[in-house]
Amino acid sequence: MAQFMLLLHENPASFAGVTPEQMEQVIGEYVAWRVALEKQGRFVGAEKLRDEGGRHLTGTGEAFRVVDGPFAEAAEVIGGYFTVEAKDYDEAVGIAKDCPHLKYGGRIELRQVEPTGAE
Repeated sequence: MAQFMLLLHENPASFAGVTPEQMEQVIGEYVAWRVALEKQGRFVGAEKLRDEGGRHLTGTGEAFRVVDGPFAEAAEVIGGYFTVEAKDYDEAVGIAKDCPHLKYGGRIELRQVEPTGAE
């Protein structure tokens, strides 16, 4: 089976008015979805990325630059990812379409992982 990454794009302001209780419910939906994937043998891994935006690196040598992110003009950031196993893109889409991320206005970028032999 191939592996596919579901890159979870979101607007950083989407959950600004959400109460802690509501956020706990949202997290519960993601956990339930992940558990269902585990039971199907499809789950490979997942992580939520911190909201602070990380660092953006560009250039090399003298032109190397590190900038705090996300940029103020950014409408969305990658908030996390899931990696799943599927036989092809169609099956991966079928898995991704039930991800709670879509329910909350997020966007999922689906990419097949290309093995590098570095395992």
